[in-house]
Amino acid sequence: MSFRRAQSVQSLQSLIKPLIAAALITATLAGCAPIILGGAATGALVATDRRSVGAQTEDREIQVKAEANIANTLTDDAVHVNVTVFNRRVLLTGEVPNDATKQAAVNIVKQISNVRGIVDELAIGPKSSFGSRSNDAWITSKVKANLINTKEISANVFKVVTERGDVYLMGLVSQEEGTIGANVASRIDGVQKVVKLYEYVKPEEAQRLSTEAEKNPAPVQEDANAATVTTTPIGNDTVTAKPLSSPAPISEGPVKPGPSNKTGN
Repeated sequence: MSFRRAQSVQSLQSLIKPLIAAALITATLAGCAPIILGGAATGALVATDRRSVGAQTEDREIQVKAEANIANTLTDDAVHVNVTVFNRRVLLTGEVPNDATKQAAVNIVKQISNVRGIVDELAIGPKSSFGSRSNDAWITSKVKANLINTKEISANVFKVVTERGDVYLMGLVSQEEGTIGANVASRIDGVQKVVKLYEYVKPEEAQRLSTEAEKNPAPVQEDANAATVTTTPIGNDTVTAKPLSSPAPISEGPVKPGPSNKTGN
């Protein structure tokens, strides 16, 4: 094999290796495998989700409507919008060409019935590359794996979404669980920042919800349209700088209210 050909093979392997590794890691995470949802890497629905089966079903309906309405309305090729839903709160990530399109996406979601909160994390700029989206999937798999290896918490109560290296954490968690989960994610190589989009519950309530979920598990869903997620940031809770040498920044932020009394589609 010539030196040039060897270099080409090595370059190809360097591109494929993260994808294969991500697939191998996620194959071991029962019911928690990340999927690429229009570009954002997100954890699938799991049997021990603390939401009720009804709430999970409603979230999925909201997500499907939002994706369809956005796709049918914002037809510009430069638009790349991901929709994730948790407990009737909608997270929008991805890229749009201008502020008008960004606001249009938010307005579309506002017209959907039963939406009670919107987190607008859309960036104005060019669509992310395949390499960037693959890296997001890799980061999500690493976050999930490290959450599983953290004995103080249950990884199944967290939803993880990654977009352009930014990690969004969602779930019904106690304050302590949320802090531990965010600190775990902030130490993953490649994470630019961690945004906590939790709904906080008391520790005893968290335990009760987990017990109920174990008794009445929801069917596992891992299709390419699977929904998940929650609200916007809420304050400012920074840990420090960058991965490996120091944790990525952690923050919370405000939720834009959604017109939950709407009956549109």
